[in-house]
Formats: sequence, C-alpha cells, structure tokens
Amino acid sequence: MGKASRDKGMRRERALVEIHTKCGIHAERVPLSGASHYQGNGGDIDIYARGRSAPPYTAEVKARGNGSGFRMLASWLAGYDALFLWQDRAAPFVVLPLHVWLELLSLITPPANDTGSVQPEPDADAARLRRRAEAEAGRPVDAIAERAA
Repeated sequence: MGKASRDKGMRRERALVEIHTKCGIHAERVPLSGASHYQGNGGDIDIYARGRSAPPYTAEVKARGNGSGFRMLASWLAGYDALFLWQDRAAPFVVLPLHVWLELLSLITPPANDTGSVQPEPDADAARLRRRAEAEAGRPVDAIAERAA
C-alpha cells in the first residue's frame, strides 16, 4: 500500500472516531490500523457504545475514491435504513448508513454519567429525516463528514 492510500485510510479512521466522539460515544483508532492486533483486535477502530468497561464494537474502515465495490451496495440500500446481505450457508451481514448506525448506538449507550453519551433531542425525528434526506442527496451531514468526503 502506498503512502497516499495509507494516509487517506488514517484520515477516514480519525474522522469516524471524531464523529462518534461528537455524538457522545467513545471511540478509538486502533494503532497501525489493527495490523499489530492491539488488544487482540485486528480492526481499524474500537467503538465503546456499551461503556468503556465493556468490550468495544470493532470496525473495519474501507475507503475508495471512485466507489469501486460500493456502488452496488449503495444502489441496493437506496433510501432504506438497512440492507441485509445473506449468502447461502453463511451468517447475514447488515449495511447501515452512518446516521442510522449513530441513532442505534445512541439507544444502547450507557447514561451520561458513565460515558458522556448525548441524549436524543425532543425533535430527533425531524432532525433524523433532515440528515437522511441530506445523506441520500449525497451531501455531507456535518462538518466532519464534509472534511472526510
């Protein structure tokens, strides 16, 4: 992998950590993007949605400039909240847009006194619909997503 590709991957990983942190969900970039299997984890980022004392969700980050390999997934997902991919004799996968993922994590994140989680706004449905419309139109949802795009 070239330096430009490695740097791009690290920028995307840092941006995702920052997005989760802004939403009140502790996340950390794994050193060496998981190549060292730091704490037994080979992923790119750890997401501590269940609190810092609980095992994190581990995530792999893939970035492609031209969307190679992602276009079909995006067309299948279209305007839906989730895409289930199920191969015969294998466990299904779930593909979620970022705003849906963050919404789900906010429902399971421990109280603010444990991790600093953010409680949903009273008009969260209106905000969610706005974010969804912006994401579907291909516009970044916030400044972090805009920088990462």
